[in-house]
Amino acid sequence: MNIGHIELTNGLFVAPMAGVTDRPFRQLCKRLGAGYAVSEMVTSRRDLWHSLKTSRRANHDGEVAPISVQIAGTDPQMMAEAAAYNIDRGAQIIDINMGCPAKKVCNTWAGSALMQDEPLALSIIQAVVAACEPHRVPVTLKMRTGWCHTERNALAIARNAESAGIAMVTVHGRTREQGYTGHAEYDTVAAVKAALRIPVVANGDIDSPEKAREVLRHTGADALMIGRAAQGRPWIFREIAHFLATGEHLPAPEVMQAKRWLLEHLHDHYSLYGEFAGVRTARKHIGWAVKTLPGGEAFRSEMNLLDTCDTQVRAVSDWFDALADTHTLWPAKPHADAANQPLIRLSA
Repeated sequence: MNIGHIELTNGLFVAPMAGVTDRPFRQLCKRLGAGYAVSEMVTSRRDLWHSLKTSRRANHDGEVAPISVQIAGTDPQMMAEAAAYNIDRGAQIIDINMGCPAKKVCNTWAGSALMQDEPLALSIIQAVVAACEPHRVPVTLKMRTGWCHTERNALAIARNAESAGIAMVTVHGRTREQGYTGHAEYDTVAAVKAALRIPVVANGDIDSPEKAREVLRHTGADALMIGRAAQGRPWIFREIAHFLATGEHLPAPEVMQAKRWLLEHLHDHYSLYGEFAGVRTARKHIGWAVKTLPGGEAFRSEMNLLDTCDTQVRAVSDWFDALADTHTLWPAKPHADAANQPLIRLSA
């Protein structure tokens, strides 16, 4: 699997998620089997580049290559400048955001709102590709199937993007109108894959090894991008890799191994955010990890009251030690209505 001239270790990708896929989380997922991870989106507004939020998102200290940065905006020249800015800070791949469904992003006509204006979308792609070419930095595109049920134009945009020099396209199998509700469909992804020569990545609702296999079979995609299913279960990448290679399930991690991964992640997290912000932003990661475990909800409520790194780490360590007394292996994560849901949902 290659993105331009850059070779990847596998075709299992970490999706860019605002407030989630910071450097510590990307590093954790790469350690646990992901071949590639895209950063949280970085604004194209120059006046915000030196803000604390953007400086953290542009921090790649010690990150395993390749380093991919997603940029968001609506002005072609500003997007080109944002690409150059992030290349100067270590980006080896630039990803254009045309997939974010958040209202605060779409209200400014960025993210998936750009799919409503195909000429503007193409202008942005051309400007970013032109800015990256002298540095031999590939440009990728992440988008949705379209704006709404009646306006699925991913195929048209993907074809134009390929002609303009995009090195890879990722399609989330939902429209912007759907947000994260309902179910992803994969017919549109399959159509894009059939029409393009560059790699195409399937994204949306891939939450198990079986689902990963079925999405690959249905779409013919070159790779899979996984987002929410990795929250609290970052080893899903190695589980999927093992299943795709052997047809067999990898044994569940030991509880004490999961504890070590989480504690290592927390220390890396604190090093980026500091004491005050680190404790507060770590709560969601801890909450995701324990949510489906016995006593997890009660622990999360108590843990959210702690306000220092030391007390948070000690509480997590003690809780996992107690869990290990009753569960040597990580308890299976239940999937809501899994028995009643088809693995593949076709477009309506």
